Amino acid sequence: MPQQQKFTNLVLAITTIVLATLLFLGLQAKNQDLSLQAVVRHSTPWAEAQQNQLPTVVEFYADWCTTCQSMAADTRALQQQFGGAVNFVMLDVDNNRWLPEIRRFQVDGIPHFVFLDPAKTVVGEAIGFVPKEVMVANITALLRGEKLPHAKLSSAQKSFFGSPLAPDPTQPRSHS
Repeated sequence: MPQQQKFTNLVLAITTIVLATLLFLGLQAKNQDLSLQAVVRHSTPWAEAQQNQLPTVVEFYADWCTTCQSMAADTRALQQQFGGAVNFVMLDVDNNRWLPEIRRFQVDGIPHFVFLDPAKTVVGEAIGFVPKEVMVANITALLRGEKLPHAKLSSAQKSFFGSPLAPDPTQPRSHS
C-alpha cells in the first residue's frame, strides 16, 4: 500500500505542477494582448490614417512611460470597440522619425492624445492619464461629428517629455 500511495502522490504533484504552469502561461498570453506592445501592434500606421477618411486618435507614448503602460488595457479595449470606425495611431516619442509630429502637436508630456476629425483637423487633446469613460465619450462624439465633451484635458499623472532637438544642419567645418 505505501508504494501505491507514493505513486499517487507523485502523479498528483506532477499534475498540479503541469496545471499551474499552463495556468500561468495562459494568463501571461492574455496579459500580453493587454500590453502597450499589443496596442502598438494593433494600431493604424500614421501614413494610412492620413489617407483614409476616418476620425483618428493619435497617442504619443514611450515604452518607459508608466502612465502609458497603465492605460494600455483600456486603450486596447477601445481599439477593439471602435476599430474599423476610428484610426488608433501610436507614435513613439523616442523615435526621431516622429519629430515633425511631436513638434506639430507640441508634445511635452505623455501619453499625449490628439483627436482628429475625418479631415484630420485637431478637435481635442488630452495629456496624461485619461479614464476610459472620458475616452469613450470623446471617441463617440468624434464619430458623430460633435464637439468633444472633454476637448482639452491635462492630468497630473503623466510622464514629462522634452522634445529632442533637430539635427544640426551645419557641417563640422562649416562657418554658417
